[in-house]
Amino acid sequence: MRSKRYTILLADRNTGVVRRLTIGLRPAIAIVSVAMGLPMLIGLGAALKAHAEVAGLYATTSQLEFENANYRATTETLTGQIQGLQAAMDDLGARAALDPQLQVAMDKLPAIVKSRAMGGALSPGSPLAGSTTPGVNSPEDTFGLLRDLLSGLEARLRLVRNDVDRRNALAAATPSIWPVHGWLSSGVGTRADPFTGDRDYHPGLDISADRGSPVYATADGTVRHSSYQGAYGNLVIVDHGFGLETRYGHLSAFKVKAGDTVKRGDLVGLVGSTGRATGPHLHYEVRVNDRILNPLQMLLGQRRSAD
Repeated sequence: MRSKRYTILLADRNTGVVRRLTIGLRPAIAIVSVAMGLPMLIGLGAALKAHAEVAGLYATTSQLEFENANYRATTETLTGQIQGLQAAMDDLGARAALDPQLQVAMDKLPAIVKSRAMGGALSPGSPLAGSTTPGVNSPEDTFGLLRDLLSGLEARLRLVRNDVDRRNALAAATPSIWPVHGWLSSGVGTRADPFTGDRDYHPGLDISADRGSPVYATADGTVRHSSYQGAYGNLVIVDHGFGLETRYGHLSAFKVKAGDTVKRGDLVGLVGSTGRATGPHLHYEVRVNDRILNPLQMLLGQRRSAD
């Protein structure tokens, strides 16, 4: 059986020319199918493309959210480091403040004492010493550079803090106040012996005061000796570290015992005349590695007088 055929007439109104186009059923169906399906295919392709673009946007958004979360966390960490550094610098500034008179007393200490408390300078291998700045090409590079700089600052701050701590320890150990309220009756050096009249070397200060007057530690330290000792009579020796020690002789009573820790201004005993003494007074010595140091070098401008 022959398939049906269809004729399509195309007429030109202006010229009156009529053209005939004859096609079979199947080609007609194919043409109609293509005509109807092409828009659908185009629409489907557009939909698939749009879906792919949306999926890409979701993926990009997720990545950006992840990166932003990391940046926020990194920023918070860096902010915490900066705040910690600021607090540490404020604390260091407060701890670095030193009484000018105490600084003068420290300056009078022998070089050997100061060298024991001296901190080392920043070495070439230390953080921030001769460091170079790498290229910054991304936020990660920027954050990495900031982390390195903050870590270097923290390391340098630790070095400075150690130096300040050592200086403060030396300041606390410097005998810088008068040990008793009284008047100076004899200094360090050669003098006439009060018992024999012969020339004699006096290793400390004699500070006359009323019997029972309080005697104070002149710096922080540990009591190494608290008992009777020959010509010193009742004697307290305080070890201040760095090779420094102070001695308080002729006491009438002890207020500390060996092993006690004392601070500058703490009571260690009472004025007396025990041992080789002609009257109530305090014999006060400062020694560095068992060598005599004149206490007046560190007591200038702080001398006490009698009431």
